[in-house]
Amino acid sequence: MRLDASGPAHLPPVAPGLRIGLYGGSFNPAHLGHRHVSLVALKRLRLDRVWWMVTPGNPLKDRGDLAAIDTRVARAGRVADHPRIAVTDFESRIGARYTRQSLRFLTRRNPAVRFVWIMGADSLATFHRWQGFAEIARLMPIAIIDRPGFTLTAPAARAARRLARWRISESDAGGLADRAAPAWVFLHGPRSTLSSTALRARPARGE
Repeated sequence: MRLDASGPAHLPPVAPGLRIGLYGGSFNPAHLGHRHVSLVALKRLRLDRVWWMVTPGNPLKDRGDLAAIDTRVARAGRVADHPRIAVTDFESRIGARYTRQSLRFLTRRNPAVRFVWIMGADSLATFHRWQGFAEIARLMPIAIIDRPGFTLTAPAARAARRLARWRISESDAGGLADRAAPAWVFLHGPRSTLSSTALRARPARGE
């Protein structure tokens, strides 16, 4: 699939040398758990910025209850509410369907920026099902943030085993953005129990 790199992608401001964490997802809806992950990443990885990449939709999930992207972006901005967290829907603007397409676009467009891909531990558990997951690992370092119920199972998942030799010590997380990919770290610490799935279910229960 050929991406549209000619039109405006509406990316957040960027400069050579910045250390930027990329946190992708449907954000359907965004919640304080997403903000928690971002604040952990900013501190532990010593990042300058985190970008929330609001996707057109996850190919591995049902899109039947997916809110309009403008709605999701607007809420994400309100929830993020932080000068170092930016929200972007550039993937829908360039026609990207898969994460690896988006990361290719960003690394080619900004070769002097030190990007880190951020995922929750629940995503690591299914990472092997993502299209081109091995390519994603080669494009930029990856930070995994612990999630309830995945502390032990995610590091034993298929993709984690495949990438095991490139896992770095948690004590070296602050230098992850400076490492050549593949490299990844699993960050333990306080975990948020919030989930978008649970939040979407609330109106149905009258909450």
